[in-house]
Amino acid sequence: MKKILLMSTPVGPLGTGMGGGVELTIYNLCGELTARGYQYRVVAPKGSYLDNVDIIEVEGNLHTPAQTQRRDTPIIMPPNSVLANMWEVARQLESDYDVIVNFAFDWLPFYLTPFFSKPIAHFISMGSLSDGLDEIMGKIAAKYPNNLATYTKSQANTFPFGDKCQCLGSGIDLSLYQFQPTPQRKLAWLGRIAPEKALEDAVAAAKLAQIPLLIFGFIQDEEYWQKIQTQFSNAPFEYKGFLPTKELQAQLRDCMGVLMTPRWVEAFGNVVIEALACGVPVISYARGGPAEIIIDGKTGFLVTPDSVEGLVEAIKRLGEINRYDCRRLVEEKYSLEAWGKRFEEWLLRVYHTSQCPVS
Repeated sequence: MKKILLMSTPVGPLGTGMGGGVELTIYNLCGELTARGYQYRVVAPKGSYLDNVDIIEVEGNLHTPAQTQRRDTPIIMPPNSVLANMWEVARQLESDYDVIVNFAFDWLPFYLTPFFSKPIAHFISMGSLSDGLDEIMGKIAAKYPNNLATYTKSQANTFPFGDKCQCLGSGIDLSLYQFQPTPQRKLAWLGRIAPEKALEDAVAAAKLAQIPLLIFGFIQDEEYWQKIQTQFSNAPFEYKGFLPTKELQAQLRDCMGVLMTPRWVEAFGNVVIEALACGVPVISYARGGPAEIIIDGKTGFLVTPDSVEGLVEAIKRLGEINRYDCRRLVEEKYSLEAWGKRFEEWLLRVYHTSQCPVS
C-alpha cells in the first residue's frame, strides 16, 4: 500500500472552518502520510486550501450538515451535488490508488462502497444523527467489518454497529503548540458556533464568574450567534474569529481554562487536546469524547451535562490543576506520531482484508 486518495467532507471547502474538526484531522493525516512515505491526494470542494497539501478541487453545490437535520429527514442530494461530483472523480482515479479514505458523514460514499474495485475506509466524524445514514453504514459494517473507524468509543456506542468500529482517537503536531505555565485571568471557548455546541452556556458561566471569555471558531449559524449577542449583551465575551493554528494557540495558551459545552455526543473534541497541549485545563460537560480525554481533577474537570452552575464551580477550581500535567497527557497519548501509527495500521488492515467481504 503506497498511494491513498482522501475524500473530504462536502459541507464546505477545507480551510474555511465549515468542516469542523474534520479539517484538522485531514490536515494532520496528510502530514503523517508524508512523514511515513505515502503518496496521496485530497479531493475536496472548490475553494479548499491547506498548507503543503495537494488538493483536487471539485465544483458543485455543498451539502447540508447532518447535525442541522432531524433523524428522520429523507436522504436528499442537492442538484449538481459536490459530493456526487467528488466521487465521480474518485471513480475515475481509483485505479491509481490502493485505498480510498472517506471523511464525508453522508449516505452516498457508504452506498457506493461495494461498487468500487478499491477498498474504501470510512472515518466517521460524528455520532448517530440520521436513521437513513445509520442503516446504510450498518450494512457496510456487516459486509466490510474492518472498514469503519471512529474517534472514540463514546461516539461508536451511538451506532447499532459500534462494536465493529475501530477507535483511533486523534492527534496533533505538538511542535505547533507552545506551553504556557502562567495564564492570565481569562477563559476560552473554541468550536463551530452552532446550537449543538451550546456556546450560550459558556457565556452564561463567564458572566456569573465575571471572567472574560474569548470565543474562537467558524460562525455556522448566524441567527444563533446574533441571538447569543442579544441575550448576553452585558456578558464579558469577545469573538476572536476563526484562526489558523499558529495564531489560535498564541492566544489560547494565555487562558486559565477552556470551556466545552456540547449539547450532543461530541465525537472527540480536537479543541481539548489543542488546549491541553498549551497547558490549558479544560472544563467540559461529561458527555461524549471529551469525557474520554479529560482526567477529572488532573487535566480539567467533567461536570454534569447542561449545568451552567457546574461550569462556574469548576472555574473556581482551575487553580488546582498543574498545567504541566495537561501538556504531559497530550505528549503521551495524542502526539501526531502515536495517532498516525494507529491510522496507518487501520488502513493496512482495510487494504489487506476489504477485497474479501463478508457474504
